[in-house]
Amino acid sequence: MRFLAFALGVLGSVPAFAADTYDVDPVHSTVLFSAQHFNAGLFFGRFDNTTGSIVVDDANLANSKISVTVDAASISTWNQKRDDHLKGADFFNATQFPKITFVSKSVTKSGDKYTVAGDFTLHGVTKPVTVEFTKTGEGDDPWGGHRMGWYSEFHIKRSDYGMSFMLPASGAAGVGDDVKLIVSLEGVKKK
Repeated sequence: MRFLAFALGVLGSVPAFAADTYDVDPVHSTVLFSAQHFNAGLFFGRFDNTTGSIVVDDANLANSKISVTVDAASISTWNQKRDDHLKGADFFNATQFPKITFVSKSVTKSGDKYTVAGDFTLHGVTKPVTVEFTKTGEGDDPWGGHRMGWYSEFHIKRSDYGMSFMLPASGAAGVGDDVKLIVSLEGVKKK
């Protein structure tokens, strides 16, 4: 009888479901972007430094959340002169606005798709956005860690964030207003 009481006490102290927290792996996570150039081709770039955390609680989605930070100065378009221009005051102004962030406010789920509403901050301006993330998979790594991945594509208008240099309406239609973001995050579960 004492054993049964002890076992019930132990089981009662362990939650049936718990939220899992994943640290974004900056080496295996990717943030890409594309924009139109002179109304002709698309040019692409990436950010090389992405950090953050993701909390997954499928049993209680109110506990699920995501917080991602991108280092604006880590932009790379495979051309140093263009990278320096993009980091400068005409575009990202990475010295004054060093971080691009997304912080969730709510999460809903359907199958492997998570609809995440949150605040997106770019160039010192914060706007609400809703992004759909697809769970791309999960598995154990050779070092004893557990990993999970998520993927999203969404669009923003850079003019909404005060980035108006070379917009089509300015007469120097060099860079389109619509920017496509491709985000692939891989997280390592905290132990």
